[in-house]
Amino acid sequence: MNMFCYQCQETAGGTGCTRIGVCGKKPELSALLDMLVWTTKGLAEVAVRRREKGLPVSSRVAEMINDNLFITITNVNFDEEAVASAIRATLERKLSLSIGLDGLSEAALWQGPEEVWKDKALRIGVMSTEDEDRRSLKELVTYGLKGLSAYCKHAWALGCRDEGIEVFMQRALAALLDETMPAEDLTALAFEAGKYGVDGMALLDRANTSRYGDPEMTQVGIGVRSNPGILISGHDLRDLEILLEQTAGTGIDVYTHGEMLPAHSYPQFKKYPHLAGNYGNAWWKQKEEFRSFNGPILMTTNCIVPPDESCKARLFTTGTVGYPGCVHIGQDEAGSKDFSPLVELAKQCPPPQEIETGSVTGGFAHAQVLALADKVLDAVRSGAISQFVVMAGCDGRFGSREYYADFARALSPDTVILTAGCAKYRYNKLPLGDIGGIPRVLDAGQCNDSYSLVLVALALKDALGLDDINDLPIVYNIAWYEQKAVIVLLSLLYLGVRNIRLGPTLPAFLSPNVAKLLVEQFGIGGIGTVEEDIKALA
Repeated sequence: MNMFCYQCQETAGGTGCTRIGVCGKKPELSALLDMLVWTTKGLAEVAVRRREKGLPVSSRVAEMINDNLFITITNVNFDEEAVASAIRATLERKLSLSIGLDGLSEAALWQGPEEVWKDKALRIGVMSTEDEDRRSLKELVTYGLKGLSAYCKHAWALGCRDEGIEVFMQRALAALLDETMPAEDLTALAFEAGKYGVDGMALLDRANTSRYGDPEMTQVGIGVRSNPGILISGHDLRDLEILLEQTAGTGIDVYTHGEMLPAHSYPQFKKYPHLAGNYGNAWWKQKEEFRSFNGPILMTTNCIVPPDESCKARLFTTGTVGYPGCVHIGQDEAGSKDFSPLVELAKQCPPPQEIETGSVTGGFAHAQVLALADKVLDAVRSGAISQFVVMAGCDGRFGSREYYADFARALSPDTVILTAGCAKYRYNKLPLGDIGGIPRVLDAGQCNDSYSLVLVALALKDALGLDDINDLPIVYNIAWYEQKAVIVLLSLLYLGVRNIRLGPTLPAFLSPNVAKLLVEQFGIGGIGTVEEDIKALA
């Protein structure tokens, strides 16, 4: 094998990428990413040992660990030099912090030169854990922590931190270096990650709403205007805010793409008249949609797709995102960024080509749904709403994803879909109608806003006088693609949600025994045909 990676749903053959990543990463990049994860675990061990000895651990260490994990999420950073730079900085940091500590692991102490990194990566990567079940559990925890790192990063950009989450991430990463850790302890660690996943999503929810207000029901245009435009994709709302501030009064419109669509529902963003609408669909349609947009594109987080040469000069990255040949916009010590290169380029570009017209409705995070609670409860009690189906998660390229559009169409007209994440692009433009003025698709926002769906479920449970969240008329049919979906899943399991359907395929990193554990304890299952699943979830 030239490489091994099975962290995303689209991994080759449903077993693992061994020659080149389906995402587009090459073996050389895969080796660097494996090295970054391993050295980051070593830095985490150093941080844990320092804390045990009463020595200080700065917030900079937590930031480095968090950024390193985020870099390794699927479709975040394809720039080998940027990843290598992160490894160098991590080696340097753990060397300076490990002075005076004894009994450290190889990962905490290792300082090999760059010419041996590739060979070392082959010995410390995913397959270095020989026992399949322990390897499966270790990767489940690792991917959950990667997903959690993304939510922390966005919250930190808005000034919200939680030291408890940071300490847990360091402790969990260090624990994963222990090759003697029993499977039972790894299982417990995975579910503990779910607890901190809930905390992380709550932290980001608090960060977003305290700065931008509670999302409210909003119709978002999907057509175009006649001005030149800048397209912003990803998840980071602070980047959008900076871009809107720097484009105000320039005659340039800003359009959202992909997971940035929910930004339109926050009251603070409505004060920018040049926030023109949403352009396009989920991340995997980037190549065609970026071509037709004509203007510059800013990628703030995952999911970046290797761009066409025709678009590379118009594609800018920021934060943890990187792609060779694309201009990267860094930030200063105060956290500010200079997006003037995008502004100047936009002035030279024609307006976006229109690819669709109309609007989509969003903004149904917990505050908005709870504001409609009486109306929703009346509809439930009267039978006008018979069931809620949570169809949150990720979209992807495979044709099997059409299942989710077909499933949405096949649901009875008295069913309401609760969604968050880019999975919604399979059905948020379908004419599914409403129930007494309540849209049949209630879009809570980004994938981290799955937290909103849980709050809604808990509020419904209390209002209906039920003891168990699983007694609600709510079923779960969730799509996944990458590691943020993993932490959402672990969070749902921590909250006691059972009988989740997960698709379009179960994760390749789940060994048969670990999959059996999830089935027996939580009722996790894969998807079948639309007809079979509609009946089973009724």
